[in-house]
Amino acid sequence: MSSSERSQLHQVIDRRLSGKNKSIGNRERFLRRYREQIKEAVRKAVGDRSIRDIEEGADITLPKRDVSEPIFGHAPGGSREMVHPGNQEYVRGDRIERPQGGGGGSGGSGASPDGQGEDDFVFRISREEFMNYFFDDLALPRLIRTQLLADVPEWKLRRAGFVSEGNPTSLHVVRSMRVGLARRIAMGGDARAELKQAERQLADLESRPEGPPPEVEVLRKRVAELRERLKRVPFLDPFDLRYRNRVREPKPTSKAVMFCLMDVSGSMDEQRKDLAKRFFILLYLFLTRHYEKTEVVFIRHHTQAAEVTEDEFFHATESGGTVVSSALTLMNDIIRARYMGSEWNIYGAQASDGDNWQQDSSKCRELLDDKILPLVRYYAYVQVADEDQNLWEEYTRVRDANPHFAMQKICTPAQIFPVFRDLFRKQPAGTA
Repeated sequence: MSSSERSQLHQVIDRRLSGKNKSIGNRERFLRRYREQIKEAVRKAVGDRSIRDIEEGADITLPKRDVSEPIFGHAPGGSREMVHPGNQEYVRGDRIERPQGGGGGSGGSGASPDGQGEDDFVFRISREEFMNYFFDDLALPRLIRTQLLADVPEWKLRRAGFVSEGNPTSLHVVRSMRVGLARRIAMGGDARAELKQAERQLADLESRPEGPPPEVEVLRKRVAELRERLKRVPFLDPFDLRYRNRVREPKPTSKAVMFCLMDVSGSMDEQRKDLAKRFFILLYLFLTRHYEKTEVVFIRHHTQAAEVTEDEFFHATESGGTVVSSALTLMNDIIRARYMGSEWNIYGAQASDGDNWQQDSSKCRELLDDKILPLVRYYAYVQVADEDQNLWEEYTRVRDANPHFAMQKICTPAQIFPVFRDLFRKQPAGTA
């Protein structure tokens, strides 16, 4: 190989150390092994955190009994002679009783009643790992991929056999060698058969005891010509090269929009607003991490509803009376103005304390039954109060008549995780 050819060969070896010189492979196996314990620790961490810290990493504590490994040891047995210090209790030939409780002595600290003490194993998971465990097995319910293309269609490459021309990076070596072998067999088949016959005849003539006849020289020239002819068949011809062929085809898109409706009326105190914001923050993180093309529409309401930005939705301090139907009316108007069509998967999530005018609550039920639920794939209502307000009673009637309407109560931060997972748990394949 020439120096110019050697200069074109590059081998890249990644010798960067993992974080703190730890093995990434071992860490991944460890996380898979203790997946359930880590998920339980993540669930507890969400309820104890503030809104700003909800997306940070976490220290995970595993009981020592859960991470202990089986070991081999030498069992006591046989005849042994031991020398002990003098005592006033035993004489030669006495049998020493086994210590009570199975312990080997009185030294060392005692064990804790629940088995979780100072020997617990503590390690830290990153922000990405924390969120992956939190959103594990969650999905937008009843999401349908449509064949209708978006304004900027998505394309995917699909294998479409092999072609004789293409990019060098797409060269299929095995297929090229196979075609080259077939070509050499086809081109040299007759010459190879004739060469074998000529070589046998030449061997017979040269082995005669009376000496080779005059036609031996002619036969030798013929064998040399056939050998040269076979040598001229190239081992690999440009005609033999085969390249992987990939064609672009439009990719079915999942166009989805999530409506987030939050009650900011005067009856929503700071604690209830904090619960509602926690729920919507989790929902927003879930959507942005797992559904890149999903649009989110934020609506805040008191006596009037308004579409706001993400920053205004989570940080604005505006308050007032309560007219829940204003948010549903605005949602219906936005759907019909911007998201009508079979290509859209429409979802709704609403958080309120349930305090509303009696006449307006019945209007909310009518809006959901007649206008919104026929258009949406799934609608989730979360009440951040334990009392059964009139809005809860009306929504109960909606739930009983619509299987794609779900409702839950959240009274403490610790309830957010199970409620969120219950509302957005991944449904079995084929569930409509």
